[in-house]
Amino acid sequence: MADAAVRRIDRIDVAPRFTAADALRLNNLFRGRDTAEMLRVVLGEQMVGEVAVVSSFGAESAVLLHLVAQADRSTPVLFLDTGKHFPETLVYRDALVARLGLTDLRILTPNADTLEKRDATGLRWSYDPDGCCEIRKVAPLEMAMAGFDASITGRKAFQAATRANLPRFELDGDRLKINPLITWSREDLEGYFSHHDLPQHPLVAQGYPSIGCAPCTSKVAPGEDPRSGRWKGWDKTECGIHVQPGDGDPDQPSF
Repeated sequence: MADAAVRRIDRIDVAPRFTAADALRLNNLFRGRDTAEMLRVVLGEQMVGEVAVVSSFGAESAVLLHLVAQADRSTPVLFLDTGKHFPETLVYRDALVARLGLTDLRILTPNADTLEKRDATGLRWSYDPDGCCEIRKVAPLEMAMAGFDASITGRKAFQAATRANLPRFELDGDRLKINPLITWSREDLEGYFSHHDLPQHPLVAQGYPSIGCAPCTSKVAPGEDPRSGRWKGWDKTECGIHVQPGDGDPDQPSF
């Protein structure tokens, strides 16, 4: 029938959000460009879709959060409240959010049923730190990231050998992970703190250059790797949210 409505066929879009080619294109596009400018463009023009910042509100977090706030204060900031943080971290988190005017802090917590089944005593960190991180960090973040296309991290190359060769933009499953500070040095960070009069995490002055959960964070001696105080005595350098498929445990989620 000539006047019949044309039938529309619904199709499910199964294409990946991003590919390795997209990450390469973005790395080339922003090569040599200022970090603040890069964030303004990426966030302002929504070049990578829906984006969230993943922040521990640790020793150096104020730098990244300040840069993000200058670009877009409404960018969602995801904080994993593991139930094991130093009290100082929680106070610092709230003070920094207020200071920077961030408007969308999202506090992620572990699933209560999972905690009851797998860590009822709250001591899993003492004999299975990977399992503790999976319950309290990896799984909650994986669930929260379902609504986002990309995440922004505060990783720096100098922090550990596992981070030495990371690019600004990397593929994470079919999402993008953005590392704006990856080429920054300690001196760059210190200069930024000073220039913008940013408050330091109170534990930094006490010898904690890298701050995670209280039971798994130790003081670091001068000259030691900044992350050497994390999971001291264990063959562990990452909590799991930055482990890529194929690295370490093949069953470990990628967030």
